[in-house]
Amino acid sequence: MRYLPHTKEEIASMLEAVGLKSLDDLYPTVPEDCRPEKPLDLPEPMTEWELTDLARSLSSTMAAPPRYKVFLGAGSYEHHIPAAVPYLLSRSEFATSYTPYQPEMSQGTLQAIYEYQTLVARLLGMEVANASLYDGASALAEALLMAVRIKKRNRVAISRLIHPLYRQVVRTYLQPTGLEIVELPYLENGRTDLAMLDGTEDLAAVAVQSPNFFGCVEDLKAVGAAAQGKEALFVTSFTEALAYGLLEAPGKLGADIVCGEGQSFGIPPSFGGPGLGMFATKTAFMRSIPGRLVGQGKDAEDKRGFVLTLATREQHIRREKATSNICTNQSLCALAAAMYMATVGGTGMRELASLNRDKAEYLKGELHKAGFRAVFETPTFNEFVVEGPPAFGETYDRLLEKKIVAGLPLAPYYPELQNHYLLCVTETKRREDLDELVRMMCETSSE
Repeated sequence: MRYLPHTKEEIASMLEAVGLKSLDDLYPTVPEDCRPEKPLDLPEPMTEWELTDLARSLSSTMAAPPRYKVFLGAGSYEHHIPAAVPYLLSRSEFATSYTPYQPEMSQGTLQAIYEYQTLVARLLGMEVANASLYDGASALAEALLMAVRIKKRNRVAISRLIHPLYRQVVRTYLQPTGLEIVELPYLENGRTDLAMLDGTEDLAAVAVQSPNFFGCVEDLKAVGAAAQGKEALFVTSFTEALAYGLLEAPGKLGADIVCGEGQSFGIPPSFGGPGLGMFATKTAFMRSIPGRLVGQGKDAEDKRGFVLTLATREQHIRREKATSNICTNQSLCALAAAMYMATVGGTGMRELASLNRDKAEYLKGELHKAGFRAVFETPTFNEFVVEGPPAFGETYDRLLEKKIVAGLPLAPYYPELQNHYLLCVTETKRREDLDELVRMMCETSSE
């Protein structure tokens, strides 16, 4: 067989050499109820053309652009990507580059990461950024672990308005270590309620997301003041990096650590991955940063060169002193983000962010005229929450049949928000698309 090259005789010979009778004897530590009772039910082998047809058929069952009009954000955003980004990114020296252990062989990769770090630090208003992490969720978890290391405290407070899946990742990271997580509720205006902090002591960090999961812009100055009052680090998370083309950078509002998802910068949604964990902090905390950091220096001939200044992984230092992440950095995705930011530029970023905000406000206004209530009055960026009429769930299903995804139902994540939907608008939607969404929502609701 093409992919199973060993014959039965060869397998028997190898088993005899290790003193076993069957392949099953190789897995005594796997519980019996976790072992398959029969062979996998796989189809017969296909030709390349048959397999292509099958993949095409399966893809047609997915509600994805451009066949569907998708008004869905919630952590993964559809943005136009300049043609130069995928073209340059596909060049072999980038697409096939490996971990830059040998700086003399990896100057191009190291310089690209260095430029990425510079752009991220500038975008987020921080002093230093790392070479990236796995995604926004793991970046937040690593930020909280970093705060615990710095403050030597075992309790963190996180807003309930942080992306629900990010909060789940935080629990996965922190709970097995015995660290305590305090969850802060939200107010009627769609911002984090900081009142619970008054009775909570020994906090290592206070973490919020802005814009938060409801799309509302948090009052970061107030959160920073509350964190400072508890002598805790102030952590700001985000899922929509483009928002900081318009909003003031968290670092300028007192954040100690800023982390989040960079998928919006040159990386297509791709059904949930890959992503890009952005991570930036103050120089004072540089030696506690997870992952790796690329720095600039000079070689023996006094020429500029790039090296891994800090790479505190288990492979490099004693395990108990490591600040490693499951992924040291997402080099190719980070390079895509750097190319995107450099291509769009500062002015382009502001214009693009303004376009996102304006289109979302237009849809919000048109839905209000049509009788749909925007739930929170706090300013938003490119997504917001609306409350539908009692039977809107059926309308939502009918819109799917008409190839329109009218946002994300919030009830599975916030049971108290039955019949509430999170809608997102980016520059990929035309005014005609927004008008059609409003018209279809009204028509299907009246059917």
